[in-house]
Amino acid sequence: MIDPHAARATALPCFVALSVLTLTACGTATPVVSSEDVKTASSAEDAGGMDALVAAAQKEGTLNAIALPRDWANYGALIDGFTNKYGIEVKVAQPDGTSQDELEAVKLYKGQEDAPDVLDVGRSFAQSAAEQDLLAPYKVAGYSKIPQVQKDPLARWYNNYGGYISIGCDAAQVDVCPQTFADLLKPEYSGKVALNGDPTEAGSAFAGVYAAALANEGSLDDIEPGLDFFAELKKAGNFNPVQSTPATVETGETPITVDWDYLNTSYADEFRDKNMDWQVNVPTDGLYAEYYSLAINKDAPHPAAARLWQEYIFSEEGQNLRLEGYARPVLMDAMKEDGTLHEIAAAWLPAVQGAPRFPTEEQTTKAKEVVAAGWEKAVGDD
Repeated sequence: MIDPHAARATALPCFVALSVLTLTACGTATPVVSSEDVKTASSAEDAGGMDALVAAAQKEGTLNAIALPRDWANYGALIDGFTNKYGIEVKVAQPDGTSQDELEAVKLYKGQEDAPDVLDVGRSFAQSAAEQDLLAPYKVAGYSKIPQVQKDPLARWYNNYGGYISIGCDAAQVDVCPQTFADLLKPEYSGKVALNGDPTEAGSAFAGVYAAALANEGSLDDIEPGLDFFAELKKAGNFNPVQSTPATVETGETPITVDWDYLNTSYADEFRDKNMDWQVNVPTDGLYAEYYSLAINKDAPHPAAARLWQEYIFSEEGQNLRLEGYARPVLMDAMKEDGTLHEIAAAWLPAVQGAPRFPTEEQTTKAKEVVAAGWEKAVGDD
């Protein structure tokens, strides 16, 4: 693919002096905008157009991100793609941090050069950040194509990618891999079942509890059965309190993980040559899908780079890179319709039976309160 910015850079120079414009090609001028100008821009057009936004972001030269592991939803390829395309360095603080860590960093480092520019958080955390007035409204080019239920009407946050809660299992260690939440209670899984973090802090673990609730006569209005399930799992000796990560999966410390399907599926690729047989099942008894939200820090130290990052992540290139990492891009249906979707990568996604259920903002808020009050009691030390 030809990069229009690279092509423009090789054009013959035109010697025309303008006080507030910079030339990008003969007869074409791009407004010069500063970081201060971009801070209130609610779209690329507000920033003077994409060329002006790119120029301002390249002048900043840096993007501060947080809690973006390279092996999560293909962030490694996305970070490299953004840097290669625009020459902007991406600094990632706390790669294994949680959504709550991200919000705390925004508040803790407000006004400082190392504050996060952009966020990637569970939707409930994005809603909380918006309520606290921590986010900058900004509409990416594809904003209108994002389903209404997947975005904030004020464009303070919008979902970018998602997946289904799944059960990953190393068949090299486990004779018969579990396929449902009910299976996880079987005695042969003693000490083997882990979550990706603490559900009071990590969106993936919270979703695991929600899925368990749906599998045990709970509902989007009632997550309590999910807590009861993990309490029962702990009583049976099957719950493993270690947070699952690529490292714990590789060492066999967490041979069964309840996590997003795109993370579990990526493990199969990552460890195929390391004597592992990693299998992934989306449980039919707890079908739960959710998307992660992207947002811009209202006080981002690099406001132009932050907005350019959003444009890249929601572009055709960015969304297909998500898909190549087994994550389901929010613009998947729109891209399939217009013929820009990577169809081969789409075929790699784990099979799903049935339709997912998505909680409302009110349901999510209530569920978080229940989990915050009951998780330690459910799985804490006796």
